[in-house]
Amino acid sequence: MNRTIKCWIEAMRLRTLPVSVAGVITAIGYARLHDCFRWTPAILCLAFAVLAQIASNFANEYYDFKGGLDRPGREGPRRGVTEGDITPRAMLAATYLTLGCACAIGCSLLLFGSPWLILAGAFIAIGVIAYSAGPYPLSHHGLGEVAVLLFFGVIPVGLTYYLQSGTIDNTAVWLGGVSMGLMGANVLIVNNYRDADADRNVGKHTLAVIFGRRFAWWLYLVNGVAAVVLMMPAWKAIGGWGENVPEVYLTLHIMAWWHIRSRTGHKLTPLLGQTAILMLAYALAFTALA
Repeated sequence: MNRTIKCWIEAMRLRTLPVSVAGVITAIGYARLHDCFRWTPAILCLAFAVLAQIASNFANEYYDFKGGLDRPGREGPRRGVTEGDITPRAMLAATYLTLGCACAIGCSLLLFGSPWLILAGAFIAIGVIAYSAGPYPLSHHGLGEVAVLLFFGVIPVGLTYYLQSGTIDNTAVWLGGVSMGLMGANVLIVNNYRDADADRNVGKHTLAVIFGRRFAWWLYLVNGVAAVVLMMPAWKAIGGWGENVPEVYLTLHIMAWWHIRSRTGHKLTPLLGQTAILMLAYALAFTALA
């Protein structure tokens, strides 16, 4: 593979993309469960979510480099801008081009919903950049996990369901959004657990830096358990094999949680990917059985 293409693919952070996909798929599951599934808005929401996350990943790489928070040879995936493989100007352009494409798709969703979606889209676009930049970057002040819970859980599940059903008045769906957000936050927790020492050295205050790795480890466990509890009413509504899925998820979740403590540095990166894949598998199982 061409080295330039490889560097851009690495910058997309493919291991994290299941996080954005899972929220939309979960909303599709709720739509199927409530007999209101619609293909077109669902596919558009999926494309929007993936592009928004890629834009966020690009922005994170550019603004962390610009702020001096990334250094050559860091743990985790290679950072193309920091290592000199991608110019900062190219990464900045790619960030806003990708975000622009996401916004264009977002505008098309107005065909299926009310004008207030413009405000929701603007809020998401600001969030993409505010995660890593601005006067108070969320990821630098212990708010990264909160941002993930909101932008990769509550919002995509709630809005995707709304665009299929025409309503946001469904408590079960919002609980499902929080559930997905907690699972998505666990992906970030593994990332920040791995990078805690490097982040501390450059003044980046993640939860793993503020409260320590032990706190992050326990939070990972609690998030997974809480996520399952929040969606139990939906699984019971599905019944049959659906009631076994939470048990399988919890078993695999606890295994991953236990392995986190025994690994350091780049050896934690596979667990980051496994956490994201487990989240996606959970969402797929929910939608398939709904």
